[in-house]
Amino acid sequence: MESLINKKCLPCEGIGRALTQGEVQSHLGEIPGWAIGSDGKSIERSLTLKNFVACVNFINKIKDIAEDQQHHPDVHLTGYKHLKVVLYTHALGGITENDLILAAKINQLEAHV
Repeated sequence: MESLINKKCLPCEGIGRALTQGEVQSHLGEIPGWAIGSDGKSIERSLTLKNFVACVNFINKIKDIAEDQQHHPDVHLTGYKHLKVVLYTHALGGITENDLILAAKINQLEAHV
């Protein structure tokens, strides 16, 4: 099976359906730090970075990956250094392989956590 990090996100129209929680669980080992959200329809990761500038720089790195993959996360910055990244496929109302791929790519970033 090809690693998530080596895959590319596909247009939402071409990926079919959202994954089941069991399918998502089977991939969480590939994306350390990520968990299924309390809504059961998203995956999320929380980080505490060094300071506000580190958070904004990390968000900009996420932006570059998201634009390249044409798949965009929800990003929440609170308390000047606490970052939460939430991924789900809006068009399908749940978690898809695209979300797992983007999470794997985000994990490759230098976060200075």
